[in-house]
Amino acid sequence: MHTVNAMSYQDFDFELEGKNVLLEDIFPNFNEFDRIGVVVRETGGGTGASSLLMSALTRFYDFFRPNLGVEPGQQFIYPEFFIFHVGKQHMTHYWMDIWPPHKEIVVEDDPEQILEAINDRGITRLLVEDITPIQPIFLKETLNSAKHRIVSALAYSPTGRVENSDVQITSCEAAEKNVLDTIKISEDLTIEEKALLLERRNSLKTNGRVTETYRRIEVSNALNMLTQNTEPGPTTRSYFKMLEMEDEITKDKVI
Repeated sequence: MHTVNAMSYQDFDFELEGKNVLLEDIFPNFNEFDRIGVVVRETGGGTGASSLLMSALTRFYDFFRPNLGVEPGQQFIYPEFFIFHVGKQHMTHYWMDIWPPHKEIVVEDDPEQILEAINDRGITRLLVEDITPIQPIFLKETLNSAKHRIVSALAYSPTGRVENSDVQITSCEAAEKNVLDTIKISEDLTIEEKALLLERRNSLKTNGRVTETYRRIEVSNALNMLTQNTEPGPTTRSYFKMLEMEDEITKDKVI
């Protein structure tokens, strides 16, 4: 729990449409049972959503703070926040309190498989990279599950700044140290990639503090921004074959 004693919710500043707000204005009715998922599609991309993640972490710990600790009778707990790595692992987010490691999920680059992974973790708040929406192929059951459960969604950028943003989060020194430590210890990154990411983070600083921007989007739009790949992968194609077989069996019974 790298955030518990190093920082607090009050260390972050939030703006919505240029007005000072709370996290609950960005994620209405945010609570200790919320499960955040970030879809990451490129090397170190999750750092672009770090201010949201780190501030939400501190807010989560506020719900449990009186009982937090490692002594008998106290709670040692991590929030149910998940990183969905599309295609391959793009970084390790341990120092950003994405823990245990099973919360970093590598998923096939296929809309259906990405959304299945999101559904399986019960995600209620979804962050997707700010890419051009596509018309993905989903099983209707998968799509309906997501629409009935996910409360709100944001578009983010691996660079930390999105176009036409309406949300701004300014982080704190302790939070940014965790982000930088995450980059430095990640074995998934080359020396060159680490240098590029560290330079990118430095470019986001104003008066020593990092500011990231986001854009609120409809959940239905977010589901069209999980990937730019429109072709079903092998796992999803196997589903379609099962459905085709079921149709043939049903036809035979009718005849």
